[in-house]
Amino acid sequence: MDRVLIAQIGAAHGVRGEVRLKAFTEDPMSVARYGALETEDGMRRFEIEAVRPAKDMLVARLKGVADRNAAEALTNVRLYVAREKLPKPADDEFYYADLVGLAAHTASGEAFGTVKAVHNFGAGDLLEIEPVGGGATLLLPFTEATVPAIDLADRKLVVAPPADV
Repeated sequence: MDRVLIAQIGAAHGVRGEVRLKAFTEDPMSVARYGALETEDGMRRFEIEAVRPAKDMLVARLKGVADRNAAEALTNVRLYVAREKLPKPADDEFYYADLVGLAAHTASGEAFGTVKAVHNFGAGDLLEIEPVGGGATLLLPFTEATVPAIDLADRKLVVAPPADV
């Protein structure tokens, strides 16, 4: 991937055009260090003029967004940064974008499914896996016990799903 999702704009904050911002970076305040951020389609760019922490989020002032109406129009816009601007992850760290699309296999080599998304609802990362045979996707904890091996070069990972899956 050449761009990575690093933040999502939430609701407007106040009347002067500030927005709530959910950062997907390890250090939430780092979203302001990457320069202009782009929308998913690459058609719009936003520069963060100021950012401050708030309860469970950030509050940001974006260049060119001067009032509440303009801020409200940006609700739920996802913001991306060029991959080369991000630091290289440590050996035991991964960008969510790198995991999406990986083939999931059991330790015995049996095809299990494909990683469709990575979620975090507050209690830790979860891999959403579309099973090989179709049907409802499965959510597996992204822990070393459940995902003991990841091979980004071969675009696959090993899963040890719970017995009831």
